[in-house]
Amino acid sequence: MKTLSALKQDLEFNGGLAALIGVLKNIAVAQYHSMESRAKSFEKLKDAIYSFLEILDPRQVAHPFLNPQNEVQMVVAITSDSGLLGGLNREVVDTALAELGKIPGRLVVIGERGKMYARETGTSSPGGASGCVTFAGIKEEEIPALAMQLRNYILGKFMEESIGHLKVVYPRPISFTVQRVETVTFLPFRLEARQLEEPPPLLSEVILESRPADVIEYCVYLWIEQKLAEIFVFSKLAEYAARFSHLERSAQRLKEMDQKLKMQYFRVRHEIIDRNMRELFAARQIYAS
Repeated sequence: MKTLSALKQDLEFNGGLAALIGVLKNIAVAQYHSMESRAKSFEKLKDAIYSFLEILDPRQVAHPFLNPQNEVQMVVAITSDSGLLGGLNREVVDTALAELGKIPGRLVVIGERGKMYARETGTSSPGGASGCVTFAGIKEEEIPALAMQLRNYILGKFMEESIGHLKVVYPRPISFTVQRVETVTFLPFRLEARQLEEPPPLLSEVILESRPADVIEYCVYLWIEQKLAEIFVFSKLAEYAARFSHLERSAQRLKEMDQKLKMQYFRVRHEIIDRNMRELFAARQIYAS
C-alpha cells in the first residue's frame, strides 16, 4: 500500500491534470465554434453546375467524368494529424480500405497519422490499395490551397490512369458530441434523380462556344475543389468535437480515479491516527504502572 505522502502527491498530480484537461476542453470548444462560423455551403455552386448540365444533357455527352472507362477507383481518406481523437482516424482508414476491398484501386491519405496507420495495415495487400499516396494534414489557414492541390492531383491521375471512380471518406460532425464517418462519391458525377426526369431544352436554342464535354469538365473541375474545401472544414469540426469528447471521457475517468485515491488517502490517514492513538494509550498505561 502507498504511503500517505505518496497518495497526497498523486492527488495533487490528478488535480493539476484535471485543470489541464479543463483548459484543453475549453480550447477545443473555442476552436469548434470558430471553425463553425467559417463553414460555408456550396449548394448554390452545385445548383449552378446542375443548371449547366441540364442545358447540355450530360446523358448525351461522352466524358470520363460522367461515363467511367473502367472500374478502377481512387479513395481519399481524410484524417487528422492531431492527437486525442480516440479511434476516429483508424475508423476513417478502415472504411477507405473496405471500399478498396470491394473495387481495387489507389488510396490517397490526408494526414500523417492516417498514413502511418494505413501502412501498418498493409495497403499493398491483395484486393486493397496498390500503394498509398499521402498529403500533409489539414491546417485551417491552408484549406483552400490544399483543396486546389488535391483536386489537381486527383484529376491529373484520373485522366492519366483512366480511373473510373472517385470516393472521399471523411469524419462528419453530426453534433458536437457525435461524429460519423461518411463516404461521398465524387466521380462519376451524377445528377439527382429529380433533374434527370426533366427534359433538357433543345440544344438548337443554345449557343455553345465550347464543346459540351469541355463545359462539363470545367464545371466538375470547379465543383470538386469547392466540395473538397467543404469536406476539409467538416473534418476539422469533427476533429475538435472528437477531441472534446475524448477529453471529457478522460476527465470522467480521472474523477473516478481521484475518488478512489481520496478513499485510500483517508483510510491510510485514519489508520495512522488510530495506530498513534493506540501507541499513545499503551505508553500511558506503561508509565502509569
